[in-house]
Amino acid sequence: MTISVDGVSFGWREWAALPQLRIRRLRTKVDTGARTSALHAFAIEPFEHLGKPWVRFGMHVSRKAPQNVHWCEAPVLDQRVVTDSGGHTEERYTIASTIVMGSKQWPIAITLTNRDTMRFRMLLGRNALPGDAHIFPHHSYLMGLPDYDPAAFRKR
Repeated sequence: MTISVDGVSFGWREWAALPQLRIRRLRTKVDTGARTSALHAFAIEPFEHLGKPWVRFGMHVSRKAPQNVHWCEAPVLDQRVVTDSGGHTEERYTIASTIVMGSKQWPIAITLTNRDTMRFRMLLGRNALPGDAHIFPHHSYLMGLPDYDPAAFRKR
């Protein structure tokens, strides 16, 4: 089914890439009820790089293959107290990354938390959605697979 509206059309779940973290494809839940975006992370370890705060963490890109660990490093944008949907409060590291969905890409802030028990390794909150976003909750993967050149994001 083709949906035609002005702006960017999202289903309730989409494929995303986070090139700075070397994540080529990740199933992502689009959640307008969540203010912030969250990425699955464990073994979160802060460190300093060139005098700036950074964080190193592991993640399971696939829930079905937890033995496959993907290690990431990113500069710390902030540390925030986040309350999840169950009312639990947690202080989380926040990083910045470019997100790629379909042929679109834009910068977002992402909090790091353990999402091992969740179906989706990433939650895309409303603050990360473009202003012209349209959400179609009965549809999935309207954006298609992430389309970008990984070489454009390699560390120089």
